[in-house]
Amino acid sequence: MPLQRRLPKRGFKSATLKYNAEITLSDLERLDVAEVDILTLKQAGLVRSNVRVVRVIRTGELKRAVKLAGIGVTKGAKAAIEAAGGSFA
Repeated sequence: MPLQRRLPKRGFKSATLKYNAEITLSDLERLDVAEVDILTLKQAGLVRSNVRVVRVIRTGELKRAVKLAGIGVTKGAKAAIEAAGGSFA
């Protein structure tokens, strides 16, 4: 049997995943800041210090207006933030 068939199969893990993070709408609700960016999230301890890309996912509820700067959002989170009166920059 050839060598490539005898060796166990292994998956692929991207090296850039350690620079990505996700936060939820409930995390934004607990954070008492009107304007949120990556630096604000790092100082609050919601994301690690080496994170470069942050994305908001729709888990929980957001009842107040929040302005996001430099943060990505999912389609459901975008609708929830706009319904609460928030905006994106």
